[in-house]
Amino acid sequence: MRAVVQRVRGASVSVEGQEISRIGRGLAVLLGVGKGDGEADSAKIADKIARLRIFEDEQGKMNLSLLDVGGEALVVSQFTLYADTRKGRRPGFDAAAPPDEADRLYQKFVEELRSVGATVKTGQFQAKMLFEIENDGPVTIVLDTEAL
Repeated sequence: MRAVVQRVRGASVSVEGQEISRIGRGLAVLLGVGKGDGEADSAKIADKIARLRIFEDEQGKMNLSLLDVGGEALVVSQFTLYADTRKGRRPGFDAAAPPDEADRLYQKFVEELRSVGATVKTGQFQAKMLFEIENDGPVTIVLDTEAL
């Protein structure tokens, strides 16, 4: 499982011109599910993201987590995180999990993030979305369960 995590002042997701989710201070999370990923991966990466210390404390050091600051998370499924660009110019997505499995593990990830106390909003699985973020920092972290 892969995630791109951005510290944001705010973020929103719209589908067909209609806003479906909005958060204030927190994390924008693009989550990709790969073939072979399982529920343990969802739990592991959710815990890591919830406790990742990328918010500044009173001294300006990145020392606080999403849970510490009471921030929100906006999670969007992103199969393109499994793009293979080694051949040609068009990416291949064979390493991404099939949609049914990806949706199940995406939902499991959201459930796990909520279970540790995070406020979570989501995009719409398999929809074409406009994802607007106001990156704070900018701070962007890339996580992969194979490296956790």
